[in-house]
Amino acid sequence: MVDFVQLQQAMKERLGRDKAIRTIEAQGATLEDAVAEAATLLNLPIRHIEYEVTTRGFPGFMGVGGKNWVVKAYQRVIIEAAKEEEKTVEESAVNIEVRVDRDGEAYVHLLYDGAYLKVVPPLGHGRKVNANVVMKQINARKVANYVMEQIEDVIKEEAGTYVRIGDFQAIPANDTMVSVDVTADEMKASVTAIPPSEGGRDLTMESYLSILRSNKVNFGIDEEALSEFVDKPVYKESYQVAAGIRPADGNDSHVKYNFETDQTRVRLQEGANGRVDFKELNIIQNVVQGQVLAVKIPAEKGTAGRTITNKVIPAKNGKDIALPLGKNVHVGDDGVSIVSDMNGQVILAGGKINVEPVYTVQGNVNIKTGNIIFLGTVIITGNVEDGYSVKAAGNIEVNGTVEKAELDAEGDIIVHQGITGRSDNLIHAGRSLWARFIENAQIQVGNMVVVSDGIINSQVDAYKRIICNGKRASIVGGRLRATEEINAKSIGSPTSGTETICEVGFDPKSKEQLDILELKKADLDKELEEVQLNLQTLINIKKQRKSLPEEKELYLSELMDKRQQLTDELGKVREGIDEIQQFLASLRTRGRVSASFKVFPGVKIYIREVKEDVRNEYRAVTFILEDGLVRVTKYEEPDEEANKGPDGFITS
Repeated sequence: MVDFVQLQQAMKERLGRDKAIRTIEAQGATLEDAVAEAATLLNLPIRHIEYEVTTRGFPGFMGVGGKNWVVKAYQRVIIEAAKEEEKTVEESAVNIEVRVDRDGEAYVHLLYDGAYLKVVPPLGHGRKVNANVVMKQINARKVANYVMEQIEDVIKEEAGTYVRIGDFQAIPANDTMVSVDVTADEMKASVTAIPPSEGGRDLTMESYLSILRSNKVNFGIDEEALSEFVDKPVYKESYQVAAGIRPADGNDSHVKYNFETDQTRVRLQEGANGRVDFKELNIIQNVVQGQVLAVKIPAEKGTAGRTITNKVIPAKNGKDIALPLGKNVHVGDDGVSIVSDMNGQVILAGGKINVEPVYTVQGNVNIKTGNIIFLGTVIITGNVEDGYSVKAAGNIEVNGTVEKAELDAEGDIIVHQGITGRSDNLIHAGRSLWARFIENAQIQVGNMVVVSDGIINSQVDAYKRIICNGKRASIVGGRLRATEEINAKSIGSPTSGTETICEVGFDPKSKEQLDILELKKADLDKELEEVQLNLQTLINIKKQRKSLPEEKELYLSELMDKRQQLTDELGKVREGIDEIQQFLASLRTRGRVSASFKVFPGVKIYIREVKEDVRNEYRAVTFILEDGLVRVTKYEEPDEEANKGPDGFITS
């Protein structure tokens, strides 16, 4: 049986994860299932992931108390590559010395109050400024009244600041000339400088800033670039010194979907053996009540721009959109999320998010559909073909036949034709099962099994009743167990050699658990008897010889521990048997087996713990338990509940 509580939890975790993460957590009934789920979430082959087990699972007892395996998985190749790259970078940082070589530089500027010298030190293995080069620059600019010792000190100190070193004959007409060019959109400003001639003065940083301000350029000035231009001006060429900020319009609101919006996309899953199971197409996207299906990302405000003349350029804000609400969803408390109202299938239709409580398969369940797992009701217009499974948290309705397939529903199962199964495929319904016929199948239901044409060679367990009430209804072969009643037109066959067993008056599930525990008790008793015999033999030898060899003493100790372990385990099994026996004894159900036409010889009838082998042919009878014996009485009709049937299904 599929555990829909675990499935719901898995769907919540699965759809809540960010698809882009590298490390994920996955779970499954087995370790292989958990690893396969992790590979699916990472969208990688299993061989490309690494995982660690965070929770060890166990199957529980009879499907109760089980626990999933939980693994934490990550993309092995990418992480290893990243580590290798990180290691390489670290080793490079340690072993490789990053070096920038640049020669020292000297600048001679003629300003309003004299001649100035600036010496910048070299970097790395760059060469220092040569004094002869500096003197050539000084002489070229006609600097007078300088002191050589001072110049040598400036060169030696390499302070990187302008120092006054002498005088010059200023000729204002020969000063540096600067023009400022501002683009039409006032987003860029450039300067073009004409070099000074003899006696002409250079411009300082403050001078350039003043010129820019006088041209209304007072925003976005690149002072670093301008400072470099002051030291090493590029003459007679346009040089950009300022740039505005362009406006950035806000992004429109949009919806982030937590599910695959392309309904036609097939999500194949690689199994633990590395092979793809083409029956698992994962077409249905199950969601659970309260699950966040999508989130609206709010519209962003625009960021205003600014021109170099400090004018504000407005930006557009992003546009808001309405939440795409469809059926069976609502707006979350945060006002931006879309939340499911129920368990079902999430789909995007007409731009709206809908949760459908019913999933309809048009045609057969086969290679086109893959296996079906749905947190709601499944309706199949065709057949369920060999080897496929349908599992639903609601009902399952099949308009055709169920072949050698598996059905598992928490609600009712309705098969308008019949079930032709095999012993290893289970049909399970949390409530009741209706079908035209059942043949070679294994059936377990929580309420009733109602069949119109008959049950042949099948194992059928029903918590309440098994009813075959059609015109040709008969039970031939197999083992049928129900708490309250088994009722058919005929039971057994005059010609078939197949054994027909009908058991009533107890809970089939509890009886099955009791049978398993009694088998386990018999095995433990046998093992304990063998241990006790070996233990007693060693004890007798020790009494006779007063001692045992070391290996025999060790074996004696192991046997004593084993005896204690078996005794404890046997005690728990006995407690389980006692509890089930007390529960079965407390049932006040008046179990009965009825046939409206005939019961044939060879049928075995169990009512509670009393067995009756039918040796004669009976007509229109009901078998009941009375005074500790199975009695034959007049035929009793089944309750009206069995005759009603589900909506749209004819039971007779």
